[in-house]
Amino acid sequence: MGAGDRLEVLIRRCYAGLDADALRSEVLTRLKGLMTVDAAFFATVDPATVLFTSATADALLGEVTEQFLANEFGQPDVNKFTALAAARDPVNSLGHATRGDWGSSSRYADVMRPLGLGDELRAALMSNGRCWGVICLHRADAEAGFSERDIQVVRRIAPHVGEGLRRGLRADPVAPADVGPGVVVLDAELHVESMSAEAEHWLRELDPERRTELPVAVRALAEQLRRVPELPAMPSPRLRTSAGRWLVLHVSTLRTGKPSDGARTAVVIEPVSAAQLGSLLLDLHGLTPAQQRVTQLLLQGFSTRQIVERLCLSPHTVQEHVRAAYEKVGVGSRRELVAALLRGSASPG
Repeated sequence: MGAGDRLEVLIRRCYAGLDADALRSEVLTRLKGLMTVDAAFFATVDPATVLFTSATADALLGEVTEQFLANEFGQPDVNKFTALAAARDPVNSLGHATRGDWGSSSRYADVMRPLGLGDELRAALMSNGRCWGVICLHRADAEAGFSERDIQVVRRIAPHVGEGLRRGLRADPVAPADVGPGVVVLDAELHVESMSAEAEHWLRELDPERRTELPVAVRALAEQLRRVPELPAMPSPRLRTSAGRWLVLHVSTLRTGKPSDGARTAVVIEPVSAAQLGSLLLDLHGLTPAQQRVTQLLLQGFSTRQIVERLCLSPHTVQEHVRAAYEKVGVGSRRELVAALLRGSASPG
């Protein structure tokens, strides 16, 4: 089978209904058959915040997780995932971004080069204008990096992988667990100092094998607070557990009475409410931003005339957006739409 055929097989597998873990594994395996990849990082993200919700990384990269997160959330550098997600072209290599001057990147100089890694190829995995995952491929440190052909391959598959990740999150809902919010307290070095029984339950559901002290989603959010404490409001990413339940994370700084003790970080993990999940469900079912604006007003009880006046659209355009929303969510009326979103499910679209 030629390279072109293997590429087409990879793209088709993005529409095979695989969950995020299975899709990640298959994409990385097939990519390594199309180009040289010496190490890889692949994460799902919350489309509203572009914060990691789950991740897989080769063992070599696992050794520098703390440095990697510090660079991603607290240092200026090229090809940040948030920048790629907002860019017209969401795929770029370190070599292209630095015009061959790899050493100008602190991520390369401080994190990758000590591991013997050189050029990297990054992509934000987009679908319907939203980012559902990110991928970073590495080459061993050498004079040559990723070729234009390699970049084109990743550019070709990226939107299909993004679509596969979006579809993989639209699984049937599961019954909520009879567990309330949990709290994890982290010390100044972001190690677990204490946690509630509820937090222990949710951490186990996020990472049943407990391969690390904290799941990457919790570590990334806490790292962002530590590195960028001046943010006016910390993001609250939503993520799906291995059991299929949706959670939301909140983080804040705890000040102790003794400055010498250093600040603590509190992470609250709780099940999402129907209101918190609503916008994500509209994203998951592929509604465009314009369709979402109309649908959100529809869900709030606005009439067609009120939506026309508020959004300055024609009645025909509003009706077209409403019909598209019904079709994508798999319902036939406003009442069915409300019911589907409240229970967190709908027909595939």
